[in-house]
Amino acid sequence: MRDLTRRLLARRSVVTGALAASVVPEMLAARPTNAQTPKKGGTLNTILTPEPPVLVLGVNNQGPTALAASKLYQGLCEYSFDLQPMPKLAKSWSLSEDKKTYTFRLQENVKFHDGHPMTADDVIFSITKFHMELSPRARPIFATIKEAKAPDPLTVVLTLDRPFEPFMLMFDVTACAIVPKHIYDGTEYRTNPANQKPIGTGPFQFVEWQRGNFIRMKRFDDYWAPGQPYLDEIIYRIIPDSQSRALALQTGQVQLTQANDIEPFDVPRFRAMPNLEVQLKGWEYASQLSWIEINHRVKPLGDVRVRQAINLAIDRNFIRDRLWFGIGKVATGPIASTTKFYDPAVAKLPGPDPKAAMQLLDAAGLKPDAKGVRFTIKHLALPYGEVWTRLSEYFRTALRQVGIEVVLETTDAGAWARRIGDWDYETSVNFLSQYGDPTLGVERSYVSTNIKKVTFTNTGGYENPRVDELFKTARESGDPAIRQQAFSAVQKILCEELPQIWLMELAWPTIHDKKLRNVIGTAMGPNASFDNVFLA
Repeated sequence: MRDLTRRLLARRSVVTGALAASVVPEMLAARPTNAQTPKKGGTLNTILTPEPPVLVLGVNNQGPTALAASKLYQGLCEYSFDLQPMPKLAKSWSLSEDKKTYTFRLQENVKFHDGHPMTADDVIFSITKFHMELSPRARPIFATIKEAKAPDPLTVVLTLDRPFEPFMLMFDVTACAIVPKHIYDGTEYRTNPANQKPIGTGPFQFVEWQRGNFIRMKRFDDYWAPGQPYLDEIIYRIIPDSQSRALALQTGQVQLTQANDIEPFDVPRFRAMPNLEVQLKGWEYASQLSWIEINHRVKPLGDVRVRQAINLAIDRNFIRDRLWFGIGKVATGPIASTTKFYDPAVAKLPGPDPKAAMQLLDAAGLKPDAKGVRFTIKHLALPYGEVWTRLSEYFRTALRQVGIEVVLETTDAGAWARRIGDWDYETSVNFLSQYGDPTLGVERSYVSTNIKKVTFTNTGGYENPRVDELFKTARESGDPAIRQQAFSAVQKILCEELPQIWLMELAWPTIHDKKLRNVIGTAMGPNASFDNVFLA
C-alpha cells in the first residue's frame, strides 16, 4: 500500500424533502440572494468535465449534461438546503386532503427559446410521455399518476393512485426538465434533430458547440423572470487535462469550476488564494454515493463471498485521505448519511481485512495458482478525471493483495455509459444521486424489476425478492415509520450481500472568483439555472 501511496502522490506535478401532506396552501419561497445590487453584463467562463454527449436532460442524465443543460432547461421546482421545494416554473402548488392530488400554478409569460409559449400541455407531456419513456429514475414514480389534466394553460393537476410521500422531490430540472411538446411529441426522442440545438425555457439559450473546445450560451431576452438573467453569456470550456484546468482557474481564464473539474489534491492551494472561494454546499439534493459497480452475471462475482472479500480488501479511509484528500465521507452502506431514512445502527461495512478476504476466497474454492492469482477480472475505469483513474489503480492494487488480478480498461464518457447500459463490463466505478429519498435515488439500483439495459438502472443484475418487497413497502406507504422500518431492513440485507461495493459519500468543491456572486444558493448547487448569478 505504501508503494501505491508514493506512486499516486508522485503523479501530482506542479426532506427531509417531501411536501407536507396535510395542509399545504399555496406555497411560495424566495431564493436567497446576495445583498449587493446585481450587476448586468459580462461573460462567465467555466469548465465542463468530461464533455457530455448531448445537452438534453432525459435523453442523457450524466453529470456533465446536467451542469450545462440546467441553464437551458428548468423544472417546476428547485430545493432549499434542507430540501424544501421552492418555486421555479411552478409559482405555487397545493395538495388535496387525501394526499393524492397536486395542483400546480405555472409562472406567466414563460416562453421556449424558439418563441413558443410554455403551457400546462408542455408540462403534462414532459411528465407523462417524455420522461416516462426516457428516464429510469422518473418512470416508476410518474407511473403512479392516475390522471394528468390542464384545466387552463397555467394549471396542472396531477392525481396519484395513492399517496406518495416524496413526490414533490421529483420536479427539479435534473429529474423532470420541461421540454417543448411541439418539438418532441410524436418523434423519436433520442434521435430528434432538436437534440443538436436544445430548446428550453431557461435563462440562457444555446448558441454553438465546438466539440472538444467549448459550448456557448447567451442570455435569453424573453426570459420570464423580470430583469434576469444578469450575465450576457456562459461559455463552458472543454479542457480534458486536469493540470490545464487548474491553470485556467489559477490564472483567471475561468471564473468557476465545479464537480470533477479540479482534482482533490489541488483544492487546498485554491483555498489559500485570496481571490477565490471554495464551497462544498449545494449537493444536498444529490447526496451522491460512489461504488465499485459489480456485474453479477460474470463469474465468480455473483458469489456473495467474493463480493464480501472484495469489500474486505478495500481501505475506504485510504481512498478518502489519499485520493480525495479528506473531501467527502466514507460510505457505510447503500444510503448516504445525508439521505432521509439512513440508519447508522445497521449501515455498517466491515474492513479492511485482507486476511479475512483471502479466507472467504478460499472458502469459495478460488485457490491461488503458482503466481498467486485466484482469478482475473476486467475493470472499466470511469473517465471523469484523474482522481477516478487513481481510484481504479488503487482498486487493482488492493485486489492484487488478496490474489485477484484486475485488468484496467479505458474509454470515453459516452462509451462508458453505453457499455454499462449494455452490461458490457465486469467491474467499474459508478456514482449516483439519491435525491433526498431512497425511493427516488436508491431503489432503482437494487430491485429486480429495474434490471434493464439502461444506464443507471440495476445494471449489475442483483436479485433478492425480500429486497424487492421491502422497497415496495417503502414506496407504497405514506407512513414515515413504516418506511423507516422497511429501509432499515433493506440497509441490513444489502450491507450483508453487497450487490455493489460502496466507497464514498462524495463532496464536490465549487471554486469561483469572489467577484462571481450567488453561485450556490440552493441544494441544486451548480445545477441551478444561474438566472441570478452576476459578476460584481
